[in-house]
Amino acid sequence: MTTEFDLGALLAERGAERYELHTKYLNHQLPRMLHTIGFDKVYERAEGAYFWDADGADYLDMLAGFGVMGLGRHHPVVRQALHDVLDAQLADLTRFDCPPLPGLLAERLLAHSPHLDRVFFGNSGTEAVETALKFARRATGKPRILYCEHSFHGLTAGSLSVNGEDGFRDGFAPLLPDTAVPLGDLGALARELKKGDVAALIVEPIQGKGVLQPPPGYLRAAQDLLHQHKALLIADEVQTGLGRTGDFYAYQHEDGVEPDLVCVAKALSGGYMPVGATLGKDWIFKKVYSSIDRVLVHSASFGSNAQAMVAGLAVLSVMENEQIVANARVTGELLKSRLAALVDKYELLADVRGRGLMIGIEFGRPSSLKLRSRWTVLQTARKGLFAQMVVVPLLQRHRILTQVSGDHLEVIKLIPPLIVGEREVDRFVDAFTAVMDDAHSGSALMWDFGKTLVKQAVANHYGRFCL
Repeated sequence: MTTEFDLGALLAERGAERYELHTKYLNHQLPRMLHTIGFDKVYERAEGAYFWDADGADYLDMLAGFGVMGLGRHHPVVRQALHDVLDAQLADLTRFDCPPLPGLLAERLLAHSPHLDRVFFGNSGTEAVETALKFARRATGKPRILYCEHSFHGLTAGSLSVNGEDGFRDGFAPLLPDTAVPLGDLGALARELKKGDVAALIVEPIQGKGVLQPPPGYLRAAQDLLHQHKALLIADEVQTGLGRTGDFYAYQHEDGVEPDLVCVAKALSGGYMPVGATLGKDWIFKKVYSSIDRVLVHSASFGSNAQAMVAGLAVLSVMENEQIVANARVTGELLKSRLAALVDKYELLADVRGRGLMIGIEFGRPSSLKLRSRWTVLQTARKGLFAQMVVVPLLQRHRILTQVSGDHLEVIKLIPPLIVGEREVDRFVDAFTAVMDDAHSGSALMWDFGKTLVKQAVANHYGRFCL
């Protein structure tokens, strides 16, 4: 039987053109970057925490689609739920009814943060942040948003205004009125609040760029300061939420922290459907939706669609039934402790930090003359190249996908699917140890690749060059 659209036939006929199609029609720099660093792999299928190429070789995913694949790829429960909702042929997105699925998902989400009362559903993490910024300004009547240096909250105009990395902001000004404050600096926060125009502070409980944590007690103290000045605390849990750090939300690691607004997305999707959510207190929502005339003052055309809601419900069900949060806590501690044990062994390894299955591996200036001279060459060309030198052999020689944690950072970030266990920990630690052995032995293969990166960095005039 033939159909008007045959996906299998289309991919069989045109799938090999993937890099050429991207070069011609999409972001032409992406395939260029992937070719340059040897990441131009062709993956045929994926399941759980693994990919497979056309030759049947498996690759361990320690990136989880930048945190989207919290349950790994193609979890059978989420997949079946999506088949079921498609088969149900619901009257979805009529926009003049109140379907049950958004209410049911909101109820399940709010159960994990009982101090919050209502949810707005959008389509992504950056939309969740945009919602929080708008709601905070409306609720407080103040214009300015504070954010932390080195933060990342998204790339749309509002979320870009609270992005702590200049490289993302360059060329897109003017943005919203905003001010960056150092993460953990209560004095800087207090000085800005005294100006009387601050609506909120948005903060990642653990920053994704560099995997940086504020000092203990900072979030609670910041919350108290904000409330004294009638400003709000916004917790951006887009990457850290839904079990990533070994608790359902990362802010829950600190007693007494109850953000006024919480942004979630990524893992809530199950890796299938774009979905974002902004959770907030009742009084904030009632300020925004203050009358019938304002019923659509903030909305999203595809927000609360049935497929996204079902994906979220299925994800939360799996998390509970398969004890995903507990696994992230236990497996994350195992991985972090085994990596931390290597710090004294390798002079290029400076620090291992993080919570749960969000771990940063930082490299630093070595002490021996031979390694120090090579390190200096890399740092002179562009900071972050050594971390890239580690990421590449992890993929090419050990078939493990990781990422450099941010531009100009000598940090690798590990955010694998939350279903990984001891087998994946063993595989990563063994591979990482082998790469570190090569680097410290002066392996020509590894350091010659470093020369390639230096040439590329110089050719790009020190432009952005990281994953």
